[in-house]
Amino acid sequence: MALLTLRAVSLSFGGPALLHQVEFSLERGERVCILGRNGEGKSSLLKLINEEHHPDSGEMSRQQGLIIANLAQEVPHSLTGDVFEIVAGGLGQAAQLLQQYHHLNLACQHGDTDACLALGDIQAEMDSQDCWSLQHKVEQVLSRMELDGNASLASLSGGRKRRVMLARALVQEPDILLLDEPTNHLDVNSIQWLENFLASYNGTVIFISHDRAFIDKVATRVVELDRGQLRSFTGSYSQYLAEKPQLLEAEAKQNALFDKKLAEEEVWIRQGIKARRTRNEGRVRALIELRKERAQRRERIGHAQVSIQEADKSGKVVFDIHRLVVKAGDKLLVNDFSSTVMRGDKIGLLGENGVGKTSLIRALLGESPAASGQVKVGTKLEVAYFDQLRNQLDEEKSVLENIAHGSDFLDINGERKHALSYLQDFLFSPQRARTPVKALSGGERNRVLLARLFSKPSNVLVMDEPTNDLDIETLELLEERLMNYQGTLLLISHDRAFLDNVVTSTWAFMGNAVVEEFIGGYHDWLRQTAQKTVHSATKPHVSAQKNSIATPIAEQNKEKATISKRKLSYNEQRELDALPQKIAALEQEQHALQTKLNDADFFIKQAQDALQASQRLADIEEELLLLLERWTELES
Repeated sequence: MALLTLRAVSLSFGGPALLHQVEFSLERGERVCILGRNGEGKSSLLKLINEEHHPDSGEMSRQQGLIIANLAQEVPHSLTGDVFEIVAGGLGQAAQLLQQYHHLNLACQHGDTDACLALGDIQAEMDSQDCWSLQHKVEQVLSRMELDGNASLASLSGGRKRRVMLARALVQEPDILLLDEPTNHLDVNSIQWLENFLASYNGTVIFISHDRAFIDKVATRVVELDRGQLRSFTGSYSQYLAEKPQLLEAEAKQNALFDKKLAEEEVWIRQGIKARRTRNEGRVRALIELRKERAQRRERIGHAQVSIQEADKSGKVVFDIHRLVVKAGDKLLVNDFSSTVMRGDKIGLLGENGVGKTSLIRALLGESPAASGQVKVGTKLEVAYFDQLRNQLDEEKSVLENIAHGSDFLDINGERKHALSYLQDFLFSPQRARTPVKALSGGERNRVLLARLFSKPSNVLVMDEPTNDLDIETLELLEERLMNYQGTLLLISHDRAFLDNVVTSTWAFMGNAVVEEFIGGYHDWLRQTAQKTVHSATKPHVSAQKNSIATPIAEQNKEKATISKRKLSYNEQRELDALPQKIAALEQEQHALQTKLNDADFFIKQAQDALQASQRLADIEEELLLLLERWTELES
């Protein structure tokens, strides 16, 4: 039996119906992802399931005694205290006793005699209300979520706070867990922990997300909310992507047949009466019904038309970074970092929240001084900066005022364009364009910032968390535009698929203020760090043995003789001599393939060849890495 069922449910708030006679059922153990564009009503659907909203019509049935827990997008600012108290707060009335016991127990352990006396009274009351099982339940959840019950919520990172709120929801042992954008503003480590937890979670989950890698790992079913209708796709996000075009094609054919029939009937009604004194009244009534049905059809909203204005080319070297040190107060964020950013580089910055990614960017742009080191800035730079905090937007002004600054027209790629027409490219109707920014959703604010950012020419784009709150269609379009951008890109993001598809190299914060540079995106970084770990694990730690006081002098001399450089064998010498030629041949093939893949027509006209070329390019990178490692090994 289904845990929850919606039958012919409709919901609206004055405008077009968010839900129009939808059907939906949820089975125990499912993990359902709700997909849809910003503003389609996904959050309203979750609130309907959680009984925060009530349907305008239709029926919603639930199993008796069903427990639903909700994890909101933001951690409430009103929540204070230690982790145990906040998690126990999810238990309702019994929470107060547990919180008092926990507080008094801590005080008693620190020698507070009054607290020890009061502890006995609380224990007696807990005995009478059978609260000990609840105490054990809270401790179990804290252990499972790897949380310290004595830690203060205020001292935790954003990812840890979100984990505390999830524990608060899970302690209720809900039949259904509702998650609204659970990965927003989380770093990669926190996202991976959450997706692994949910993938192994035995309960039932309904979640909203635009993180494609997260959906693919977690979801067992995808339900799309589109123009007031729910469409269900069994399986992962990849299966949804495969089936969705077929559904849209079938819908287009059905609409075309309907429109053809309507057009034929409209021609008939206008022909007049030939050799007949009365019309076919049944046919007239059928035509009226066809007109009503056509008027009620909701067309798909057009795609956002994101276009990036590009300024004249910058100098070949954009940033020359030498031994840069960045601090925040006394805290060391970046230590002794050197790199060269060339024109056309697309660099992703990867690391946990608060590690110093934004501070490094600000130091490069000269917005905050570095503690030491040098950054030589290239010539002819036109920088456009996307701020994750959206501080560049005036909350009190309208969308139009934030973009056009009192003018009616904008210069876009050398053409004069009306500001309202430009905003329609970013899915803002004229009415919505006149709405104050403070009244917009998170996704709409991001679109405003993108519209503002791309209204000015640039040859260096700096984007700090641009994917938060964007729906998947807009995110994929932004991804495509950035891939084709001819300027230089510095990108901070925790969206692994976005990084893989856009960046050509990665600056990874490895801990202890160390920043290292890697070729490729997120999964390339994973592969290279794994190889590096294996290599370092197998490398002999001779320096530690040399400096050991307990090692006798004779042993040290023997060890030196062992590790001294030996002469290469005949075959090894031949292998070493042949390596430069092999590497040169691979690099030549790599350049030829890269040239082909840079041509967009190659993907359109020879899709299969383009796929094989991409795979071969990845293989070449692997082969080059192995050959270079072997060269280093033989030379040493």
